[in-house]
Amino acid sequence: MRVSDDGNPRPAAAAPPSGRAGPSMNRSAFLRTAAGAVVGSGLLAGAPMGGAAAAQTRTPGAAASQALEVTKIADLTGPGLTTRFRMEATDLGVPAVTPDGRMLFVFGDTFEEARVGGGWWRSPVALYSTTTDLDGGVRWSGAVGGDAAQQLWPYEHDNPVFSTVLPSDVITIGGTMYLHAMVNQGLGNVVWTEIWRSDDSGATWVHTGAKFPSDLHGGLFQLLTWGLGNDGYVYVYSTEFTRSKPIILHRVRSERIADPAAYEPWGYRDGTWAWGNPPTPILDGAFGELCLRPLDGKWMLTWFNAGDYRIDGIVVDTPTSNLHTAYRRTLIWGGEWGAEDDSHVAQLYGGYIIPGSTLDDLHLSVSQWNTDNDWPYRVMQHRIRGFGA
Repeated sequence: MRVSDDGNPRPAAAAPPSGRAGPSMNRSAFLRTAAGAVVGSGLLAGAPMGGAAAAQTRTPGAAASQALEVTKIADLTGPGLTTRFRMEATDLGVPAVTPDGRMLFVFGDTFEEARVGGGWWRSPVALYSTTTDLDGGVRWSGAVGGDAAQQLWPYEHDNPVFSTVLPSDVITIGGTMYLHAMVNQGLGNVVWTEIWRSDDSGATWVHTGAKFPSDLHGGLFQLLTWGLGNDGYVYVYSTEFTRSKPIILHRVRSERIADPAAYEPWGYRDGTWAWGNPPTPILDGAFGELCLRPLDGKWMLTWFNAGDYRIDGIVVDTPTSNLHTAYRRTLIWGGEWGAEDDSHVAQLYGGYIIPGSTLDDLHLSVSQWNTDNDWPYRVMQHRIRGFGA
């Protein structure tokens, strides 16, 4: 993509839309498409191994930085860790600070036994944590729904309309939490998306009435992440839920987050970028799970880079900054079963910023799923130091 005189990327010619995965696609097939032939076939060429360091640096427009120090802090879910909540198998774990000061982690497809498909199926579910020392690992203080983690709202899985509902991102605005969710008929086949709200720190959820069609903006408004700016706007990065498309940008006034008509796209037209133009991709690639957060006076985006089989991070001054020239680094590499270390994780995805993180001391919730055996299927906590160095 070319760069204009103002430093922003000029849009390339739009590629024709690829075929969307049909409702028959199962969970295993979907994850295998995340990294193409890379998943399960060994490490990417050039991916460094060894201890707790992910050494590759991608810093367009910036000097090379020191190697990152990457440490796996702990498994957060699994037998003995979330058994008491009847959720030994789960993924995602999208975190936010609740209005009452706790952390709430929202999980995707969840099962009672330690295997995908094992027993009581729910999604989304959520756990609370009062952890303040992230270096010691996140500990759970309770579940939404009581002793057992209940689905956040009732519906039947594999009904005639859809199979499951998966969380995209959660945000707290004043005393209210908002959860964007994707309604799926088979993974990779979104039938619509919607926004739910909670006015009691995540204990109960009600539908806001906000629904978005799955083909909105060519499908690029299905999987999203959002962050609240100090200007009263919520900034939204989004992509298609196929792990194969670029990202686009919107903003919405925080008080109108549940009004689909209030979302303003950011786009390039007649030689300039502006709000209200049709949305133009702001960064090309094969994007999976996204996490955009204001952090240390900057904005940080982490994401599952499905095309390169890793979790990457970018830091910018504002959400409209040029992502092509932004400070960018690989945080955690995809790895091979039997050859993992702290910075190499087999069949990884996710990568959400845990509250309390800083640029120099970043904590992520990272998912892992062995699609051959359907276990491990869990969430882990990784710490990355030196990103802001």
